[in-house]
Amino acid sequence: MSRYRIELTRHAAKSLPRLDRPALRRVQAALDLLADNPRPPRARALAQWPAGTYRVRTGDYRILYEIHDDVLLVLVVRVGHRRDVFR
Repeated sequence: MSRYRIELTRHAAKSLPRLDRPALRRVQAALDLLADNPRPPRARALAQWPAGTYRVRTGDYRILYEIHDDVLLVLVVRVGHRRDVFR
C-alpha cells in the first residue's frame, strides 16, 4: 500500500499551535493514520464541500481534508473544535 503525503493549508497550519497538548497529540496521531489510509471507516464525505472532501473525528476536534489520489496527497483544509470547524 502506498503512503500518502500529508500537507496542511495555511489555515490548518495556523490552527495547530492553538490546540491544547492532548488534542494536538490526538490530531497528529490521526494525521499519521490518514497517511496510511485516507478513507478510514469512520471518515465521512462532506456534501456541502467540494467533491473529495472528508472529515474525521478525533475527540471534540475535526479534521477536514481533501484526497488527491492521482498524486497520493492528503491536503488538510481545516483543523478545529467541532463547534467552529464548519464556519
